[in-house]
Amino acid sequence: MTARRRVSDGGRRLRGATRGGRLVLVKLAMSAMLATLATVGGACATGGGTGARGSGGGQGVGRVAPEIVVDRVSGGDLALSSLRGKVVLLDVWASWCGPCKQELPVLNDMARRLKSAGIEVLAVSVDQERGNVDKFLRAQGGHWALTVAHDPRGEIAELLQPDKMPTSYVVDRAGIVRYVNTGFVPEDAPTIEHRLREVAGQ
Repeated sequence: MTARRRVSDGGRRLRGATRGGRLVLVKLAMSAMLATLATVGGACATGGGTGARGSGGGQGVGRVAPEIVVDRVSGGDLALSSLRGKVVLLDVWASWCGPCKQELPVLNDMARRLKSAGIEVLAVSVDQERGNVDKFLRAQGGHWALTVAHDPRGEIAELLQPDKMPTSYVVDRAGIVRYVNTGFVPEDAPTIEHRLREVAGQ
């Protein structure tokens, strides 16, 4: 039996499982992935790169961004699809990631400059514990122009499969992923902003 046939058979078996079984498997896999990211330094990338490409086999460039519902730190749920009509920078980060801590204030300044152009910056934490997100934000202080949210259901890990922290996705007004930036160094910021303005038609 070929490798392709084994993969196909495995897919049929998984589709035949009960919905409850799938949820348990997804949650276990997500927990394992996040635990690995939290302990393996290589997953928290200091070298960034922006381009018209997909990310680690997850949601790729040219496709509709998956529906993701996150919890706003300020309160209430936020569905990614509710931002249609705006250009969105969807940033996936974690409080334990050094480059993420460096990136978030930079994105906040960017959000403040670009909001009037119809550009929204949504920074979603994949921390397992919401308390770690709150602790990080308190330590940073100040007012956040970007929207900070938490992903308690693990939807981003499941649907986008970012293989580095942070990873950001430029999503156009129609909800299509146009660019992906993996990792972060300060030199990435001008390129990210240029991509956002380009997609916004500026």
